[in-house]
Amino acid sequence: MAQKKAFVKQLQGITFAGKTDSNHWVMMDGPENFGGSNAGIRPKELLLLSLGGCSGSDVAAILSKKRVKLDKFEMNISAESADEHPQVYTKIHIEYIFYGKELKNADLERAIELSQTKYCSVTAMLQKAVDITYSFKAVKE
Repeated sequence: MAQKKAFVKQLQGITFAGKTDSNHWVMMDGPENFGGSNAGIRPKELLLLSLGGCSGSDVAAILSKKRVKLDKFEMNISAESADEHPQVYTKIHIEYIFYGKELKNADLERAIELSQTKYCSVTAMLQKAVDITYSFKAVKE
């Protein structure tokens, strides 16, 4: 079983810096009215970026293997949170946006499906606690 480690250090108030085995630092912080200095991303927001990065890298790799030529690839991720603490995400939606000349919807949909159901470990963890949906559009330039 692979083991991963993370190190998180308080800098001041609720401003923290963290790094993992890859040795890249990430700043995390909160708003000034909550004891932070508004100097970094919110920890809960990192979950959305992790989801996008994980699924996006899967989709890009799958499409590359299928020799699908993308001019550009973006994702818009939206989430709804519970009103009461711990204010967990209750719904997350990923909109995949592909740009290219000869895009086939079947290729795009299959790559997303494989990421969502087989490859993306972040999706696999989060979907046990939150409803994750997705949509996509192909913009033919």
